[in-house]
Amino acid sequence: MLTIAHFSDIHLGQDHRGDAGERARRRAEQVVAYLDALPGPLDAVLVTGDLADHGLAAEYREVAKVLTSRHPVLICPGNHDVREPYREVLLGEAPSGGPVNRLHALPGVDVLMLDSSIPRRHDGLLDDATLGWLDGELASGRTEVPALVAFHHPPVTLHLPYVDPIRQFGEDRLAEVLERHPRVRALLCGHAHTAAATVFAGLPVLVAPGVASTVTLPCEGGAGIAFDQPPMLAFHLLDDDGRLTTHYRVVSPA
Repeated sequence: MLTIAHFSDIHLGQDHRGDAGERARRRAEQVVAYLDALPGPLDAVLVTGDLADHGLAAEYREVAKVLTSRHPVLICPGNHDVREPYREVLLGEAPSGGPVNRLHALPGVDVLMLDSSIPRRHDGLLDDATLGWLDGELASGRTEVPALVAFHHPPVTLHLPYVDPIRQFGEDRLAEVLERHPRVRALLCGHAHTAAATVFAGLPVLVAPGVASTVTLPCEGGAGIAFDQPPMLAFHLLDDDGRLTTHYRVVSPA
């Protein structure tokens, strides 16, 4: 049994209300502390984007501290992230502006972390270079091993007025790639600041809750973003039969 924790949108630096970043940092630390206190190990922790709020190098230095865990931590950028300082501070690489895509070969599963961000925009797109990289990685290496594909922007409408106009577009191109690779078990994403599950290209789309805030449904009223709800996370369990099961958890203050 493979167990992966998944959360998203920690927005370190300054939160969406314009306050100092203390609140966002405290909530992210609360989630990491919860995972580090688990009695059993995790195979990985996925954080699917919007690590920093403004994409500043100083924010990424804070991200590196907060996301230090006893479990392996896998990351990808979101629309609030900036590729150059993200690469330089978090990955120790030259600060180039190309998409940040990574394959992580875990025991029993390949996790492909993709960059769906578009520089200086809030909507998302997997560009041709990223889709070509995904196609090539899924076709080579451990083709007998299940794969999980992760990115920031969901490629479907979630019926959230605050999020749907800035979701991932050009999704038909992604569907064409996925149809060639039946070893993909699910798509994991963030961006929506809500725990959600739907289907795309015949695959589960599992949306991690946002840590910094929660986006609400029209039936819930309000302005669309709630700051008074506790952070949440997902646990994805992949069993020996290749079945993926997801559990969502509220992370209450200690």
